[in-house]
Amino acid sequence: MPLDSTPHAARSQSMAGHLLQTPPTVSPNDNNYHVLELFTQDEGLSNIPVVEQQRAIGIINRNTFMSTLARPFHREIFGRKPCTAFMNASPLIVDYLTPITELSFMALEADKKVLSDGFIINLDNAYAGMGLGVSLMQALADQQAEKHRQMMESINYASVIQQSFLQSSRRDMAAALDDYFMVWAPRDIVGGDYYYFVKRPDGFFVAVIDCTGHGVPGAFMTLIMASTLKQVLTSHDLHNPAALLQAINQQVKQSLGQLTPEEAGLADHPELNSDDGMDGAFCWFDYASRTLTYASAKTPLFVLEPGADEVHTLDANKKGVGYVGTPLDYQWDNHAVQLPPGSRLYISTDGIIDQIGGPKRICFGKKRLKENILKHADKPMQQQQKQLIDAFLKWQGDNSRRDDVSLFGVHLL
Repeated sequence: MPLDSTPHAARSQSMAGHLLQTPPTVSPNDNNYHVLELFTQDEGLSNIPVVEQQRAIGIINRNTFMSTLARPFHREIFGRKPCTAFMNASPLIVDYLTPITELSFMALEADKKVLSDGFIINLDNAYAGMGLGVSLMQALADQQAEKHRQMMESINYASVIQQSFLQSSRRDMAAALDDYFMVWAPRDIVGGDYYYFVKRPDGFFVAVIDCTGHGVPGAFMTLIMASTLKQVLTSHDLHNPAALLQAINQQVKQSLGQLTPEEAGLADHPELNSDDGMDGAFCWFDYASRTLTYASAKTPLFVLEPGADEVHTLDANKKGVGYVGTPLDYQWDNHAVQLPPGSRLYISTDGIIDQIGGPKRICFGKKRLKENILKHADKPMQQQQKQLIDAFLKWQGDNSRRDDVSLFGVHLL
């Protein structure tokens, strides 16, 4: 079959045939003077296939040939002898339609000379041409670059989808709160942090959530949590954050199959392949009584009351939501705190607190976060946000970001 008749669908794929070159060939009967003439005429010619009756039997490498023939008396001794004396008699031979990825594995398994000598390309079991090792490496690099481009396009679009889940919360925040900030900064374009805010005539509900992982796996978990939260809210009251956490815990454990044998009611339960869930703080603030009712799964809340000289940390339960180690019937605690006018409330995922940095490369920590909150307590919340994040980034310095970062702050007027 001639090259031009190769099916278009096959040609459109990345295969060995895309690396096809057709350098001059020699027959086994040609002598080395003839080979020398070909190499001399074309300085860019790196390899010459040796072909007999449409079948490649070897490859002559330029560097090997020229360096050998340059030795004293070698030209006179070998010049008129058959060129097969200097060829690689066992070259890698591949089919025109061999995928590039498969070809790369074949090259790794073959002799190391593939990189310098190249490889023979056959079409219908007949010699069609050859490919160079450097061309194969370039093709693999291009292939990886294209896969990376496609992956980044997908991740960037996934970020658009993930942010769309936050739009209603952003709108309700802007409508319900006069002085606040919400920092949401995924480590890897998409991430495992999520927040939810809804306003009601009598108050507002806010949840700040840190799902297992970051990047794409974390983003998948935020979609699961967002969907679960939406479903739970159809049958549970926003005024009872602890009940919401319990309902989400049960639903996530059941939907992900993260039940212990006892919880599943089985004597012999299959091995669990996942242990995913979330940490988070769920809060309801009542306008009339100025009461903050909150339940927290390993996520700290910080409160600064007007005139106070200390930022208080509000207690949290030490169990995460949905994990194998969290019992199916686990109950989080509701806490109620009255907050006078002018109080400031902060909720942070561990992306800030656990970030390594500073001269001793230690965690930023709760203490340092509270010190910075107190330092800028008299500023509007948007200015506080800038000061807090600037302090965090300065602490991080040249260290890599460890996790997604989310920080909510509100001035309760």
